Amino acid sequence: MRKTSVVVLGLCFGFVTDAAFAMDLSLNAAVEKILTQSQDLKKADANVKKAEASLDAVNANRWFNITGNVSYMNLVNVENPTKSYGVDLPPELGGIIAQVSGTNVSHIEIPDNITMAGISITQPIYTFGKIGNAVDGVKSAIKMSESGREMTKREVQYAAVNMYWTAKMTDEIVKISKQDLDQAIAAKKKLTAAGRANRSNLVKIESDIATKEINLSDAEFNRDTAHRMLKILAGIDMSEELVLTDNFPDEFTDLNVGELKSTPQWDMLSEQVAMYERNAKSKRAGAYPTLAATASYSYLAMDKDFNNMFNENNGQSAYWGIALQVPIFSGGLHKANATVEAMNAEAARQDLDKAKKMTTEEYNRAVEKYNHLRGNLASLENARDLAAKAYTFSRDRFAAGQTSAVELAEVSAGLYQLDMALLNAKYNILMSAESVKKLLGE
Repeated sequence: MRKTSVVVLGLCFGFVTDAAFAMDLSLNAAVEKILTQSQDLKKADANVKKAEASLDAVNANRWFNITGNVSYMNLVNVENPTKSYGVDLPPELGGIIAQVSGTNVSHIEIPDNITMAGISITQPIYTFGKIGNAVDGVKSAIKMSESGREMTKREVQYAAVNMYWTAKMTDEIVKISKQDLDQAIAAKKKLTAAGRANRSNLVKIESDIATKEINLSDAEFNRDTAHRMLKILAGIDMSEELVLTDNFPDEFTDLNVGELKSTPQWDMLSEQVAMYERNAKSKRAGAYPTLAATASYSYLAMDKDFNNMFNENNGQSAYWGIALQVPIFSGGLHKANATVEAMNAEAARQDLDKAKKMTTEEYNRAVEKYNHLRGNLASLENARDLAAKAYTFSRDRFAAGQTSAVELAEVSAGLYQLDMALLNAKYNILMSAESVKKLLGE
C-alpha cells in the first residue's frame, strides 16, 4: 500500500511539474508578441524613416549652399623644364627692355607656383514651385509610408489572431477525436464483456477504432504543427509547451458597425495621387527661371619661389549679387517628365477607385458572413445536441443488444461531424469579425 502511494504521489508531482513549466498564452498576449516580432512591421517602420530622411534631403534645397575650394598649381615650361615660364610682350604693353632679332620686346616671367582659395554661397529665392512641390510630394510619400505601416500592422494582427484560433481549434479537434476514439473503445469493451461479440459487429468496431486512431493521430500532428508556427511567429522557444487560455465563445454579439468610410489602403492611394500630381508640377516648373542670391570670396597667391608665395604676390576679391537662371532649350525634357508624373497620378487614381469598390464589397461580405454564420449557429448547436442524444440512445440500444455496430458507427460519425462543423462555424464567425475589425481598424 505504501509503494502504491509513493507511485501515485510521484505521478501527481510529475503532472504538476509539467503543468508548471507550460506557458499560458492568451489571445492578446500572442498578438502583442507577434506584432513585436514581425519582420514586415519592422520593414514598414524602416520605410517611414526612409521617407522622413528623403524629406530632409529635399528640404535642404531650400537653404543656402556653401562651396569651398583650394587649389595649388606648379607651371612647367615644356620647352625648358629647368626654367620658369616667360612671356614676351610688345612695347605698347610692357615697354622696351631689350631687342631680340631687331624687335623691341618686354620679357615678363610668370610665377611657377600658384595657390587659389575661395568660398561661394548660393541661396535660392524663388523657384516657381520646383522646390515647394517637390517637398509637398515627399510629405505625401511620408503619409503613404505611414498608411502602409498601418495597413501592415492590421494584416499582421489579423494573421496573429488567425494563427491563435487555428492553434486553438487544433487543440479542440484533438479533444473531439480522442473522445470519439474513447467512445468506440468503450463500445468494444461492452460488446466483448456481454459475451455476444459476433464476428460482424467485432470487425466493424475494430475498423471504426482503427479509423478514429488515424483521425486522432492526424489531429495531434496538426496541433503540433500549428503550435510550432505560433511559437515561430511569436518568438517563443520551441521547447516551450503552450496552453492557449482563450476559449471559443459560446455566444456572439451583434457587430453594430456602420458604413466603411476609410481604410489605410485608400489613404495610401489618395496620397499617392497627390504625390504624383505635385511631382508633375515640380517637373513642369523645371522649365521656369530660378532666382537666387550669390556671394563669393577668392584669395590668390603666386611666386617663382614657393617659400615666398604668400609674402609678396597675393590678392583678394569678393562679390555678391542676384542671379536669374533661365532655361532656354531642353528638348522638351521638363514637359515629358511632367507628363510621366501626370499619367502616374491618373493610374493611381484608377487604383484608388477600384480599391474603394473592392474593399467595400469585401467589408460588406464579411459583415454579411458574420451575421449569416451567427444566425445558423443556434440551429447547428441544436443539431449537435440532437446528434448527441441520438448517440446516447444508440449506445444504450447497442449495449442491450438491440442494434448493430454499423448503426452505432454511423450515429457516432454523425456526432463527430457535427462537433467539427460547430467548431469550424465558431472559427469562421471569429475570423469574419476579425476581417471587419481589420478594415475598420477597431
